[in-house]
Amino acid sequence: MTTTTASVGLPHPRRDMDGRRRLIGCRGVAPTIAMAAVAVLLAQPTLADDYPAKPVRIYVPASPGGASDIAARLVSPKLTEALGQPFVVENRVTSGGIVGTAQLAKSEPDGYTIMMTFDTFASNPHMYKDLPYDILKDFAPIMQLTRYPQILVVHPSLKVKTLPEFVAYAKANAGKLNYGSAGPASSSRLAFELFKDAAGVQVEPIHYKGGGPAINDLIKGTVQVMLIQAGGAIGQNVRAGKLIGLATSGRERSPHFPDLPTIADFYPGFETVSWIGAIAPAGTPRPIIDKLNATLVSVLADPEVKKRFEAQTADIVASTPEQFGELIKSESAKWGKIIREKNIRID
Repeated sequence: MTTTTASVGLPHPRRDMDGRRRLIGCRGVAPTIAMAAVAVLLAQPTLADDYPAKPVRIYVPASPGGASDIAARLVSPKLTEALGQPFVVENRVTSGGIVGTAQLAKSEPDGYTIMMTFDTFASNPHMYKDLPYDILKDFAPIMQLTRYPQILVVHPSLKVKTLPEFVAYAKANAGKLNYGSAGPASSSRLAFELFKDAAGVQVEPIHYKGGGPAINDLIKGTVQVMLIQAGGAIGQNVRAGKLIGLATSGRERSPHFPDLPTIADFYPGFETVSWIGAIAPAGTPRPIIDKLNATLVSVLADPEVKKRFEAQTADIVASTPEQFGELIKSESAKWGKIIREKNIRID
């Protein structure tokens, strides 16, 4: 089948009377530039066919063992299997994932460097001054893979079993309780600050360098309460009775903790959700984005992969790139408003 350039609004060639070829339909454009545009257009359908032709790096801007790291390591072998090239996970560890994200923004937009990011990607621009990237302009969404409920948990020494009991206890002991967070810019910090406003309680923060140390101190009783992603150690310790789960933070009850109410049951409109998503540098060709998205859809439908995500209390989403882009925008707007109102800054 013959492909014509005229049908897509690009210049097309014709012969002059002396037999030389030149381009018409694009005034003032040098022939070499116009022909280059034609070549790029005609090459587009083959980009996805040839991709990937070498190993792909998956940046994880967090420590090993976190939700984004686990997600990357669950899907990378399946991507390797499906696409015939290694997908290599690289941890780019910094607070809030800023350095790793900046490195992704500067990477070639060729599909060979992508990132498994998480919810603070949307809130960081409002927490930090002068980020070296723009989350809406410098990245191309690939997919929201999963979402995780957050769970309000307390140490058993408080001897409370329900959310109303905890709120009553916190009000009777105003300023005497500490909550743990995974860091000053973490979603666990923002979620608890939102909860404090909803419930009208005064609980002091203790910020840690990651969720692991915070959870360890919660189990020891150094801090008394947390509102944090319900995967991994938190869920295991709640089920084992070492921590008391009071409520989850989603709009509806979590299938992983069906006996727990939602915070919104007591404070209508309350909702916080952790999520994991894949992004690429802006300018990554759409055929490559689509191929990665379609392959991830297949990977996440694999029964083995689904089972392993469910063990992490993850709900599989498998969104389109557009849906993920809208989530990033809405999350940025939501947390930006809260951060401004509470004057939370990380300088």
